[in-house]
Amino acid sequence: MLRVGLTGGLGSGKSTIAAMLLKLGAHVIEADEMGRVLMEPGQAVYNEIVRVFGLQVVAADSGKLNRAKLAELAFHGGRIHELNTIVHPAVIAAQREWMQRVFANDPHAVAVVESALIFEVERDARARGESESVLSDWRNRFDRVIVVTAPDAVRIDRYVERVCIGKEDVCRERAVTDARERMSRQIPDAEKAARADFVIENAGDKAALEMRVAEVWELLKAESRLAGE
Repeated sequence: MLRVGLTGGLGSGKSTIAAMLLKLGAHVIEADEMGRVLMEPGQAVYNEIVRVFGLQVVAADSGKLNRAKLAELAFHGGRIHELNTIVHPAVIAAQREWMQRVFANDPHAVAVVESALIFEVERDARARGESESVLSDWRNRFDRVIVVTAPDAVRIDRYVERVCIGKEDVCRERAVTDARERMSRQIPDAEKAARADFVIENAGDKAALEMRVAEVWELLKAESRLAGE
């Protein structure tokens, strides 16, 4: 068995690589999607967010979280650490349970967790003095880490295209600003790559990308077989 973290900055193309690995035979789960499920009404994470941030983050018509309001408070109101402290430990615990189920069914499995913030969560936890918390040791909970990289201009273009499909130019202007702001809070690619086991460049050459992903997959699969013996 092998626990793999797949990470990269905004617009790097993590989901593209995750889909390729899934097709090749990996078990893949997305941390963001797991977080969205845990933030639904009735979940402990939802209850804690409402307790900490108040009813202002609850949509009156549905009872679900008003994600735009929550994002505004977290990112622009300086409360991102409060939100992360609620969500990330729960997501990590859910990931651990998922991996246990995967490996119970297949001892030779390669379990891949797609997550944008493996290194950032660790950095922020240590900045808060949490030297021995689950967050400060997150990177080390993976046997191998893959970092996906791409030039900043390419990453911004991808983000803008994703959020502004069919919208006017004003959306694109705002999206560029938003992308740069988000990227400024993330650890630079070079620093992540220096701590990674594998680096996959995703600058736009699909054939080269597929070849590199297949190469990494063969190495992961071989290591997983050895670990399971």
